[in-house]
Amino acid sequence: MTHIWAPSVTVAAVIERQGHFLLVEEETSDGVRFNQPAGHLDPLESLEQAVVRETLEETAHDFTPTALIGMYMSRYVSTRTRRDVTYLRFTFTGAVGQRHDQPLDTGILRALWMTYDEIVACQATHRSPLVLRCIDDYLAGVRAPLSLLQTHSSIFGGAA
Repeated sequence: MTHIWAPSVTVAAVIERQGHFLLVEEETSDGVRFNQPAGHLDPLESLEQAVVRETLEETAHDFTPTALIGMYMSRYVSTRTRRDVTYLRFTFTGAVGQRHDQPLDTGILRALWMTYDEIVACQATHRSPLVLRCIDDYLAGVRAPLSLLQTHSSIFGGAA
């Protein structure tokens, strides 16, 4: 049997307000970790739709992406399960909107606003080294226009 290698496509949001960044504290197979609002791309959605959905599910906040910070590829091997996964992460920034009164996604313990120094101080509990890297890129002014991303209509069930 041939194994087909396919990276997991994920999205993340770097959201800053008055010097604080919106993060989530979540249960993972390796224990409680901090991450940006982030998750997997679902079938029949664009990358932008995915980051809007994930941000709402994990933080109860509306999010409007305005720029792409970067596309990051990383490999993760779980210390507990030994599962080996390659991730292709598309990280966005944008405007945070209304907070809704709704439960957070399964596994999310809370959404919280943290300063850069607080985020640096808890690096050992980041879900990925990309958490800090994406914030550093954001603070360095790295931005690409959303027009860089094209989603063909076939993704939404249209003709290929």
